[in-house]
Amino acid sequence: MTGFFGKLFGSKKSEKNSGGAVELLENTTGELIRLSGLELSFEVQETEDEVVLDIFGDDEELLLAKEGQLLDAFQLYLKRVLQHQMPDVNVNLVVDCDGFREDADKALIELAEKLRDVALEKGKSVYFRALSPKDRKVVHQFLAEDSRVKSRSIGEGHFKKIKIFPVKSNAQELGENRPSV
Repeated sequence: MTGFFGKLFGSKKSEKNSGGAVELLENTTGELIRLSGLELSFEVQETEDEVVLDIFGDDEELLLAKEGQLLDAFQLYLKRVLQHQMPDVNVNLVVDCDGFREDADKALIELAEKLRDVALEKGKSVYFRALSPKDRKVVHQFLAEDSRVKSRSIGEGHFKKIKIFPVKSNAQELGENRPSV
């Protein structure tokens, strides 16, 4: 399938482009590491759902410092390169170093468990600190598995807080937020 229907239903062409995306990622990452002067190497693994770029080497601690901000910057930059160079290919890219992403998700889930328990125990809303969209998704998906609580993103912009509240007080929560007439 090509043309309109190929874009709608997928085509063999997009599968080939995925391989092109891996090659583009390898070339760009290699050049980025070379220009940075960091002692790092990388490995790219492609699955059905995503492309995982795992970075390792002597300068790993620099990538992971300050809650992985440099690692996030690498991921953002590489996603933008893919979007710019291959706009028709949708690649879910994960840039990781020494299992940092999995550890960070576990820490978010542990904190979400604690806050959920506090909300249930006190019967009141509790708030999770401001998080990025990908971190909020982890928390919301975890909390969605428990029918006793609900969660909602609160705030403006990229980073938003998460409000966790017991289901039984859902009507009260909505009533509190209504403007008085």
